[in-house]
Amino acid sequence: MDGTTLTLLIAGIIIVLGVTAGLVVTSRRRALRGTSKPELEKTPEQPAGSAGTAVEDREADTATRPDTAPAQPETAEPEVVQPETEPAVVEQPTVEKPEAPESRLVRLRRRLSGSNNALSRGLLALLSRDKLDEDTWEDFEDTLLSSDLGVNPTMELVEALRDRFKVEGISDPGQARGALREELIKIVDPTLDRTLGTVRGDHPAVVMVVGVNGTGKTTTVGKLARVLVAEDKDVLLGAADTFRAAAADQLETWGSRVGVPTVRGAEGADPASVAFEAVKAGTEAEADVVIVDTAGRLHTKTGLMDELGKVKRVIERQAPVTEVLLVLDATTGQNGLTQARIFAEVVDITGVVLTKLDGSAKGGIVIQVQRELGVPVKLVGLGEGVDDLAPFEATEFVDALLTQD
Repeated sequence: MDGTTLTLLIAGIIIVLGVTAGLVVTSRRRALRGTSKPELEKTPEQPAGSAGTAVEDREADTATRPDTAPAQPETAEPEVVQPETEPAVVEQPTVEKPEAPESRLVRLRRRLSGSNNALSRGLLALLSRDKLDEDTWEDFEDTLLSSDLGVNPTMELVEALRDRFKVEGISDPGQARGALREELIKIVDPTLDRTLGTVRGDHPAVVMVVGVNGTGKTTTVGKLARVLVAEDKDVLLGAADTFRAAAADQLETWGSRVGVPTVRGAEGADPASVAFEAVKAGTEAEADVVIVDTAGRLHTKTGLMDELGKVKRVIERQAPVTEVLLVLDATTGQNGLTQARIFAEVVDITGVVLTKLDGSAKGGIVIQVQRELGVPVKLVGLGEGVDDLAPFEATEFVDALLTQD
């Protein structure tokens, strides 16, 4: 083999070895690129953990980004803060302190004073006359009758006064006024028990409030709640007037103003069921008094009156009804007495609330209602104010009638 051939053979071997080496290097580089990519992704995300923690780490990383961080606090914060701020806004600032019963009686006397009431004016005119002749006594009778005092009470009062004036020789206006005051107090009857049945026993005291439409029944319930709250009683209201859509809302508004809860049902629900649930809730909450507002109804509608009796019976499955208050409009006169008789037959009235007993009313209705029903007037409504409901007292009432402005 000559030198040229040997040289070509060596060169060929070198080329083959070079190509082979290049292929090996390329293969190794490709292998390295194929395995390094997952390792690089895993190293910063989960250096010591398993593949399952990668998602958690990525979520944590996302939560710290400036562009996404406000999203969760903004939506979560109102849900936590709202319940905490609601009581401060709704309950504390809006809960009112009702007026004490004593100051209400002062307003009672002022509202019923001489110049504002027909009966007052008639009585004071009698006292102002120099001579009490037969014409004067007849005018006096007419005044009493026109003031809804009733025939029998009028005759009793006039006869008693005539006897006293004759026997005692009363001629002085001051003496006449004193005699009239004493006889009026007798006929109003201060011996009647006018306390409300609101003393808690083993169960809450339960007060049912009944009456015809338009007498101010739901408003009276709200005002009564204020009277009881002023006496430091825990009160719960039952909105059993389910026929009038606004009744429950109205009652709830009255209650919220003095921090008193209201139990209500759906519109058109069974009133007896709502009353039952209200008394049940009052029992569970250990309330002192549960006041149940019933739907206004015409005394001539037998079905509605029967339903009222049902409400009372259903309530008594939970607790005794300690008070049934009939709300009467003092301006309705004889029609109010007719209503009173029917209601008394159905639900055993224990007391009367006379609304609108101010300048437009005839004060004699107080005496006639008591005579007709045999139950006392316990509360009187004196106007449109939230605290214009006062306990009735015979002496205060008579003194108000005889007060000259």
